[in-house]
Amino acid sequence: MLSISLNNLGKKFNREWVFRKLNFQINTGDKIVILGGNGSGKSTLLQVISGFVSPNEGEIIYSNNETKMEDEKIKDSISFASPYLQLTEDFTTFELIEHIRIFKPFINNLSSNELLQILELSHAKDKFIKQFSSGMKQRLKLGLAILSDVPVLLLDEPVSNLDKQAIEWYKNMIRSYANKKTVIVCSNAISEEYTFCNKELTVTDFKP
Repeated sequence: MLSISLNNLGKKFNREWVFRKLNFQINTGDKIVILGGNGSGKSTLLQVISGFVSPNEGEIIYSNNETKMEDEKIKDSISFASPYLQLTEDFTTFELIEHIRIFKPFINNLSSNELLQILELSHAKDKFIKQFSSGMKQRLKLGLAILSDVPVLLLDEPVSNLDKQAIEWYKNMIRSYANKKTVIVCSNAISEEYTFCNKELTVTDFKP
């Protein structure tokens, strides 16, 4: 059973604290929404949880059956989708999927063609990522993260650049493929992003 403990976390840029004395427990299968407006620090917190950014105070402990996990195993346990994460634009869709497969397997041993069907991007199999619209890129990022065979899914403003139909696709993907995962979502209080969440964490509650 995987758990994530946020213990007395603090993060600052220069002399300004983004959050401080943040304590929160995340258990296996929890669905968490991190709420806050633009500039509130919610994306920074998600990056700290992911290990991409280090806290200035406190610690994050990933535990598997009460045994502390090593850093490398933590990275192998997480998938991340965010508008600010860039895709390799000189790859075609199929090439990108094949490349990612080397580092992280997909659930149910999905083939690349099966994955393309689920993403509703079979028509763009040989299209270069640099030719994608912002909405297609976001769909691809979300799909690759949700379908990765990992226990922890981190999503930063997942419905960014998605139209109404794509938002319904996203919600169906979460229902179909992430129900057993621990999911942490950052949101500007856009309900479609986190209707499935059962816990809330508001970053502004931890402003010094």
